[in-house]
Amino acid sequence: MRQVINISLPDTMAKTVKKAVKTGDYSSTSEFFRHLIRDWQENKLMTELSESRLELASGKGMVLKSLKDLR
Repeated sequence: MRQVINISLPDTMAKTVKKAVKTGDYSSTSEFFRHLIRDWQENKLMTELSESRLELASGKGMVLKSLKDLR
């Protein structure tokens, strides 16, 4: 199911989005924002993964043998 979310942008940002759609970089305004959100999610996941690797490398992390170890 999809939900509609309305946002307010300054004129310069709105023009940027409209130009990206008009030039064919994105098929729609919604696709523009979906792409931004996907990128944000991917970057967040990569940051969390890097932090976890640093914790493991420094000996602060914990390797779980099963989900029961989370308790």
